[in-house]
Amino acid sequence: MPSSFRTIELSDPVFESQNLRFLTVKTSNLKGRGDICLYVPQVDENLDDLPIYILLHGVYGSAWIWAMKGGAHKTTERLINNKTIKPAIIAMPSDGLWGDGSAYFAHHQKNFDNWIVNDVITAVKENIPEAKNSISTCIGGLSMGGYGALSLGGRFPEKFKAISGHSSITKLEQMTLFVEEPLEAYQQEAKFTDVIDILKENKLKLPPFRFDCGVSDDLFEANKLLHNQLLKANIPHEYEEFNGGHEWPYWIEHLEKTLIFFNQNS
Repeated sequence: MPSSFRTIELSDPVFESQNLRFLTVKTSNLKGRGDICLYVPQVDENLDDLPIYILLHGVYGSAWIWAMKGGAHKTTERLINNKTIKPAIIAMPSDGLWGDGSAYFAHHQKNFDNWIVNDVITAVKENIPEAKNSISTCIGGLSMGGYGALSLGGRFPEKFKAISGHSSITKLEQMTLFVEEPLEAYQQEAKFTDVIDILKENKLKLPPFRFDCGVSDDLFEANKLLHNQLLKANIPHEYEEFNGGHEWPYWIEHLEKTLIFFNQNS
């Protein structure tokens, strides 16, 4: 079967560790290469339909950060080993590496959205035997990645079985809290940039979704507002508040909730 990508580089098992793999493909959506860090659990060799759980990173990060700063693979492995969740592949792609963060939508002639919702899924299924016949994909993320998960899940609801966001940006203008690029640099053709507008537009098609935020987070009030807007719009969802701020200890602690939620819905 021919590849969907002109070039592919996959890490060599001889040098891999902790069930982490690295994949780089060239894609027209990025007009160049995109990176994906993968956690692939050890399973029966006959299994080729594991669900794919995509985790999107925040500003400043890249494909490595959910694993190497957040230990996402360790959390996943623990939950699999104690049978809290069924085996699943964790796909941790880069956002396309534009500026301090691409925000996961199309701008500057690059389709950062299609990279995630099309290329990442295709690349995993074509190059990871355990996902060859996967029919279940979920998407989650933190901060800008939470914005990406909620907005992409809302725009492409047919692609995902479940959505989850931690400490999510809920409106595009909140990117200015983190990036040096001016807001006007994020020019796009999408109809909406606010998460609530995206979710309302496809309210009858949305997969199950959840989000949470720490009460000490600068984005807490924005997340609480989104929750109330969703209630007013009669859009089913799960929302939780916890102690903590916009920081890795919070995301490490609460990633478990995302993985369990995905497992329940995939």
